[in-house]
Amino acid sequence: MPVDEPIYDIAHLGHVELLTPDPQASAAFFTDVYGLFLEAETVDSVYLRAGNDYDRTTLKLTAADEPGLGHLGWRCTSPRALTRRIRALQDAGVDGTWLDGDIGHGKAFRFRTPGGHLSEIYFESERFVAGPGQVPFLPNQPQRFQPHGAAVARLDHVNLLVHDVAAERRFMREALGFKLRERLVPAGQEIELGAWMSVMTKSHDLALTRESSAATGRLHHIAYAVDSPEDVLRAADVFIDNGVVIEFGPAKHSRTQGLFLYVFEPGGNRVEVFAGGIQIYAPDWAPVTWDTESNGRSTAWGLAVPDTFHTYATPPAPSPGLSVFAPSTR
Repeated sequence: MPVDEPIYDIAHLGHVELLTPDPQASAAFFTDVYGLFLEAETVDSVYLRAGNDYDRTTLKLTAADEPGLGHLGWRCTSPRALTRRIRALQDAGVDGTWLDGDIGHGKAFRFRTPGGHLSEIYFESERFVAGPGQVPFLPNQPQRFQPHGAAVARLDHVNLLVHDVAAERRFMREALGFKLRERLVPAGQEIELGAWMSVMTKSHDLALTRESSAATGRLHHIAYAVDSPEDVLRAADVFIDNGVVIEFGPAKHSRTQGLFLYVFEPGGNRVEVFAGGIQIYAPDWAPVTWDTESNGRSTAWGLAVPDTFHTYATPPAPSPGLSVFAPSTR
């Protein structure tokens, strides 16, 4: 069976903007508890990064009336790759606009995906420069190891809610070059409930799960990675010591095989601490289709999935048949 020529024009998830109705508390959580570093501030936003992020900023927190996703930034592999992806978006009928840039990156082409998520692609990125007291002994590290809080290491992936998972992942493949790694189609059904996609060798840079409400553009969670399973367990201790309610985990995902832990930051957005995940080097990888969880379990091992994991996203969207869960962070 012929294999489509793979597209390697998107390098990685470069940054995420989260909206928060409590910016001061959210900033304190991400720096003191989650373990990020403050890099810059403006009137409405703060810019953060993890210790192993080579980019100057990977998370932007912006004050807003309700939580949710501001936008996603995907970095291209070269200026010509950026031009090719813009042409592919335009050929797909997607309108976009050029932005001059932001703290941490240069000009970007911004657009909305079919699922309603504001996204941008760009190439020019500002590399983090270690300041006094941050210079590492090993020059191939972005900064000296200075763990605090959960000490997350790097931005890893994002999970978005969409009404038509199959259509959305086809768009992401054809327009931006994402590779489908795994998908979920329950036994006896034809509707695809989830898709896990990556741009290089990771198990996933992007997860798409089915939106059950009438809302569009909602966020399920963002995730930063840690280096080992033990770091996930340590993060659980950090969270309970700081009065942060753990929604789900620690446990292991069936799909992606990553270890995980989910909590809510004070603004209401769900965030994950993630470790591991399969690496896919085969260029002709055949996507794995799941018809249930592993042997009927909700996870490979660990706790069952709580109802809130399926009923809450940001911004909250009341809908028939769905509960509206208001997470507590204390």
